[in-house]
Amino acid sequence: MEKDSRDRTVLIVEDSDDARYFMRLALEQLDYIVVEAENGAAALEVAERERPDIILMDLSLPIMDGLAATEKIRAKDGLKGIPIVAVTAHQETDFRAGAKAAGFDAYVTKPIDMDFLSDLIKGLLTL
Repeated sequence: MEKDSRDRTVLIVEDSDDARYFMRLALEQLDYIVVEAENGAAALEVAERERPDIILMDLSLPIMDGLAATEKIRAKDGLKGIPIVAVTAHQETDFRAGAKAAGFDAYVTKPIDMDFLSDLIKGLLTL
């Protein structure tokens, strides 16, 4: 049986409470299960505990930035195959290159177009 969004967990890693809340509401309306982390170190802990199907990772985070957190997630056997999407206000090419080098699967800029993000998630999860 093929999974649909109700069987999928999305980890949102975002230090802005408002941005995290906005993404949570939008994703829950699409029937995703949402877990959250407010910094890169917490993202690593939540990813190990929850084993999400996909991670939406801000790049500019306190404690451990999104690039470092992604590199650490990619180094863990049970986590390395999880699609990770960079979600950031940075549109510069060097940020995109850094995100690709760190192991991100895709790159989304803020403000987030939720229709685009929904399609991107479905594509990465092959729903």
